[in-house]
Amino acid sequence: MAAANQRTPSQLTKIGVGGFKSLRDDQAVELRPLTILAGANSAGKSSLLQPLLLLKQTLEEGYDPGALSLNGPNVRFTEMDQLFWRPKAASERSHEFRVKLTADAGIEVALSFAERDRKPYIVEMRQTVEGANLTLREGMTDGEIRSILPPVYQNFLSRSPFRDSSLSVGRDRWLLRVVARLTEPRRGAPPGFAPSQWSLPGPADELREDILSTIYLPGLRGEPARNYPLAAVGTRFPGTFHKYAASIIANWKETEEGEARLEGLAEDLRHLELAWKVEARPLDAAQVEVKVARLPRSQVGGAFDLVNIADVGFGVSQVLPVLVALRVAREGQLVYLEQPEIHLHPNAQVRLGEVIADAAKRGVRVIVETHSSLLLLAVQARVAQGDLAAEAVGLHWFSRDEDGATTITSGSLTEAGEFGTWPEDFADIELRLKQRFIRAAATHDQDPDDLTPPSH
Repeated sequence: MAAANQRTPSQLTKIGVGGFKSLRDDQAVELRPLTILAGANSAGKSSLLQPLLLLKQTLEEGYDPGALSLNGPNVRFTEMDQLFWRPKAASERSHEFRVKLTADAGIEVALSFAERDRKPYIVEMRQTVEGANLTLREGMTDGEIRSILPPVYQNFLSRSPFRDSSLSVGRDRWLLRVVARLTEPRRGAPPGFAPSQWSLPGPADELREDILSTIYLPGLRGEPARNYPLAAVGTRFPGTFHKYAASIIANWKETEEGEARLEGLAEDLRHLELAWKVEARPLDAAQVEVKVARLPRSQVGGAFDLVNIADVGFGVSQVLPVLVALRVAREGQLVYLEQPEIHLHPNAQVRLGEVIADAAKRGVRVIVETHSSLLLLAVQARVAQGDLAAEAVGLHWFSRDEDGATTITSGSLTEAGEFGTWPEDFADIELRLKQRFIRAAATHDQDPDDLTPPSH
């Protein structure tokens, strides 16, 4: 039975959301090795990923926060009403939002959330695996569960010690599971030795690891500090990622593999023409200091070029966690970057686009939310040059209608790196601005007494 056997953790391939903030209608985005989200401010880009961050945040809590943990490091809400679609007419307001997660191996998990007693609760959870559907709600009876239990689950129960048991629905944070409970103690088992109940694992359990291992780097990454808190380094990074960057750099010095990643990080900084070296060292059991080179290239006496990261340009401290995230991520790990280009010079934005494209080529799954036309153009150039497969890149443009509802328009690059026509794109805005400047400059230079039209 695929739902119960151990297997390689599944990877998300599509995220769908509906009834959440500006995402009034159910819309989905396919996740490719490099997924780019673009559009005007407040068009709904972050809203698409916030439900995923809510699920991650809920799983990371050290206690059971209920169906969702609303206020945490990844996303911050104080009332359920803040999550729902809010139209102009109060009568059309949504009181439920939906999340649909699709993964490889034919796995699909659809969740519906609403408010009860001012708290979030899960209305239902629909799971699909191997073509079999199972929709669960809290409070279902044994008979209701058995009437919808797919054959793959029934066959498994018939072969397990729990074949003679009563079934109910149990909640584990936002996951709903079928719970088999023995009505009588198992024959021959010492008292208290054999478990009296067992939860049937399902497709959603296979998505837990992919969600928990997601690296999230928000657009607001804090100001550069003299010292950073020492953090544990592993394969998961609860909360927001930038808090781990200093400790990861320091930890890389301890192993041969880490040294290779540290050199890769230095290569990235040199490619962005920001610094030629970076290093981090623990000051004590609680703090780490990060130093970077002031110059983009090593020179004679370069050992004296390293300064505290608080003493260099703001862009270095903002992009460093981005570069660390792309280097620390394992093959197949999901990295979500909000505004990675923030505080970067245009040339560095172009080169950052190339670094991101190279990470996707290495096997890191990257989601980028960006306002940078240069970053996007750098990715297009990588595709046109044959350095990145066109099908590895997914483009999604977010816009809002007169009612404030988000519409997502998706596209793909051609082998020539072209993406066709979006509803509105960066290039058009730049072209219109240049035309406006040329007309204004021509008018400004013209002699007010000369009625001859300006030449072009």
